Amino acid sequence: MRKKLHKLHAYFALASLIPLIIIAVTGSLLVFKFELDTLLLPEVASISLPVEQQENTTLTRLNINELVTQINQQFSDYEIGSWELFDDKYQADRVYLLKRYSESWFKIHLNPYSGEVLSTPVPIHHDLTDWLVQLHFTFLLNDLGFISPQLGTIIGLIASIIMTFLGISGLIIYRKFWRRFFKFRWDAKLAAMMSDLHKLVGIWCSPIILILGITGGYFNFIEYWHETFEHGEEAHHIMTDRLYNAELDFQQLLTTSTEKITSFTPQYLLFPFEPKMAWTVFGSIDTNNPFASAYGSTVSFNAMTGKYLSHYDIRTSNTSTQVFDSFRTLHYGNFAGLWSKIIWCVMGLSPLILGASGFYLWYSRIRRKRVSKQS
Repeated sequence: MRKKLHKLHAYFALASLIPLIIIAVTGSLLVFKFELDTLLLPEVASISLPVEQQENTTLTRLNINELVTQINQQFSDYEIGSWELFDDKYQADRVYLLKRYSESWFKIHLNPYSGEVLSTPVPIHHDLTDWLVQLHFTFLLNDLGFISPQLGTIIGLIASIIMTFLGISGLIIYRKFWRRFFKFRWDAKLAAMMSDLHKLVGIWCSPIILILGITGGYFNFIEYWHETFEHGEEAHHIMTDRLYNAELDFQQLLTTSTEKITSFTPQYLLFPFEPKMAWTVFGSIDTNNPFASAYGSTVSFNAMTGKYLSHYDIRTSNTSTQVFDSFRTLHYGNFAGLWSKIIWCVMGLSPLILGASGFYLWYSRIRRKRVSKQS
């Protein structure tokens, strides 16, 4: 049984080597997405404040009604689709726009304290880190017009399943892994050193490999299910007219959302981009779950009248729902600030090391068999 599992472990690893390396490298970089955006797009992704304002801890955002009106007037060929709010005086808001008479989404950056639009509308995968997100989850293979419009998502799902299998099978194969926590033969031959490296990295990184495999697979599955079964053959709605009442008091709706759920902090606004959609506020809440996402709770309003419709408090949901909500934070590794991000970034590269060492061991084994046959 163990021998068969070892072969399956090797075959699946070889078959998924390239996708897993792409996922590992891009994922490790994306752990520091905001930091990379700030470095690469300093005048767009981040907010430059005067020294006196940087020291002002009571710096407040402009009224959301004023910001919505400004964006609608400045970008009349677009409609607001969603809006990421950041209560960080150094990070710009991201507003996602849907171009009228098309299915094309664009993105702008906004200083919510001054109302200044920091960038022109660009496709949502225009910037390097957003392109890396697309590469990470779809390998740039979606919507290419052959096989399946969700080809990249399917490959990502399969790769995530294989990653999970490799993590579990590796622990089973080396079930007495506690004996090898610090074992490494520095003075051995290269093959022995590669074997020790493979086992050592696999043992230390297997918990995070399993977390990334399971959560990544979940996100790919949800995306595939949504596009294939919820949309099905139905094409996306083409935006021709505004689907919400621009005269609504959005600032009051935000205030109401904080009253409907205790300790609710708005983090993301979803404007209707399809008929019958509500205007929805996603947000974070105070909870004992350290891995709770910033978008787990919602408050919805009628997009035309502003009438309160419903709210959802993640704290009142069942255990499985709260676990799934934690997947976002666990996948990105930002639950404990800088330290967890560093750990996720470093250990997220383990498939690269495991792939290289595993390939070397496989190739060495094949070469020895060939030499033996020739002898």
